[in-house]
Amino acid sequence: MATKQERIVHHIAQLPVGSRISVRRIAREMHVSEGTAYRAIKEAEARGLVSAVDRIGTVRIEQPERRHIEQLTFAEVVNIVDGSVQGGHAGLHKTLSKFVIGAMQVEAAVRYIQPGSLMLVGNREGIQRIALEHGAAVLVTGGFSAPEDVRRLADRRELPIITCSYDTFTTASLINRAIYDRLIKKDIVLVEDVATQGPLATLQKGQPVSDYFTLVEETGHAKIPIVDDRGRLAGIVTARDVADVPADRPVDLYMTRQPFTVTPKTPIASAAHQMVWEGVELMPVVENRKLVGVISRQDVIKALQLMSRQPHMAETVEGTVLQGFEEVTADDGGVALVGHVGPPLTGPGGTLSLGALCTLMENCAVLTVHRQRKADVVPENITLYALKPIPIDASLEVRGRVMDFGHRFAKVEVEAVAGGQLVAKALLTTQTLER
Repeated sequence: MATKQERIVHHIAQLPVGSRISVRRIAREMHVSEGTAYRAIKEAEARGLVSAVDRIGTVRIEQPERRHIEQLTFAEVVNIVDGSVQGGHAGLHKTLSKFVIGAMQVEAAVRYIQPGSLMLVGNREGIQRIALEHGAAVLVTGGFSAPEDVRRLADRRELPIITCSYDTFTTASLINRAIYDRLIKKDIVLVEDVATQGPLATLQKGQPVSDYFTLVEETGHAKIPIVDDRGRLAGIVTARDVADVPADRPVDLYMTRQPFTVTPKTPIASAAHQMVWEGVELMPVVENRKLVGVISRQDVIKALQLMSRQPHMAETVEGTVLQGFEEVTADDGGVALVGHVGPPLTGPGGTLSLGALCTLMENCAVLTVHRQRKADVVPENITLYALKPIPIDASLEVRGRVMDFGHRFAKVEVEAVAGGQLVAKALLTTQTLER
């Protein structure tokens, strides 16, 4: 049975895109308290169903598919630039495909305007009008306002006309930064991308232990989640838990309560660390306390390997550090990262920053274990015990060597050499991600 909050979120999901949503209206229509309505709207916002627009309110928006996550809605643009909407409120839910800066003659601007684009322009009424007529929304920069006839045209076309106080260059930079951040998120593999979903092998509280063994024979899985009558996760049971237990006993008496869980939005890298550190091989995936899937170590390993082979659309801090380095085979058969210290990797003093150095050493250690021992590992700790300043534009080689390797761990010594001199040395301890 769904909770009040879940029913409200489902109700919001069924509303037409562009609908305005208020706490008071939801509370009245769904016969709940305003507190419950407020929490449900916040949950809907977290799921990407609605967006809060300053001076407008909360609006039902399109939920972008993951492959189009880089696209922003016009409602989100309003928040990014601290703007206000002067017309075309019905089109706030629409997504923009690109933005165009209107620093050109009207005749030339027409060639660049496409339906779904956003025209950034100052107090040039001609370009504002032409953009709306050709299916583009308008963002008026510099604190200017749109004339009344342009606002009416925006209402008729259902295309937003937004104003903000920033200049055109700053506005374009803010929007570009938001799209860039979306591209980084697009590269991140989440649990929902690889978890086993759909019909799951589960048991309900009160079922006998004999049903557990029957389910194990049918599915081949020894770890079975236990759910209550609402589909909420109650625990997880394994063969060890019910060994030598009478077959007619309720299985939930022997389950592990409050097992380690992840959500669909948890990054795979985070799930991998939690699996290794907590020593679990399968983790339930829960959303609003309900079991929606499971993820195994094998799923995690496949996802991590897939991530390493995928081209990245945008660079993270780690991507920026590794961009100027390539993997080579060292003289002793080990792995080395070779490159030069560029300006983005330096600190205020013109030397390689400690964070960039640790990133290089960590990646070198993981690569070394993977190449030499064919094992997937996650770093546990790093100890720097030799360090000298590494100047900008220096050629740098970071090489690793496996010192000790066990069933669940590996110790790697990493050295950094610049100009033929040893400039840094570290010992990294990693834990093995077992298949």
